[in-house]
Amino acid sequence: MDKRLLAQLNDADVMLWRETERDAMAPLDEDGVSELHNRIRRARDKYTGQYRREASARVAETGGRGKARAANSRNAARAEVFEEALNRVSRRLAVLSRQSAADLRTERLAAAKANRTVGPARAATKEPSGGQGQARVHRQTTGGQKRDASTRSAGARRQAGRDAR
Repeated sequence: MDKRLLAQLNDADVMLWRETERDAMAPLDEDGVSELHNRIRRARDKYTGQYRREASARVAETGGRGKARAANSRNAARAEVFEEALNRVSRRLAVLSRQSAADLRTERLAAAKANRTVGPARAATKEPSGGQGQARVHRQTTGGQKRDASTRSAGARRQAGRDAR
């Protein structure tokens, strides 16, 4: 980073910028990098907003945005510094996210393989599905038998109405 651009920053901003260096981000986990990403984004948005507000206020007196930029170069430089820092943190966050997703995927696949059963043992534990030719089994008296009888009779009534036409 150009030392002239870093000279535009105050002490707190320099400390925040230094947190984005490779050695400083190395011990951070995904959550820590995500939190750093949010702080850097807020700082970049702050200086970008200041730059835009100040530039738009000077447009009337200078006659254009290009002419107003020269008087507002400090905020533009600060925004540029944090844009580069945000780029570094975003790349690191992407790497950690990819690693986390790969680890989670392998963990889920291993769990799925451990719970897999094959063949007749799986079919024997399966409950009756109520498919063709099988009656549903009701374990509690919550109206299931009555509901099934009602459904059958309603179907029979519909069919009888169609047949009568």
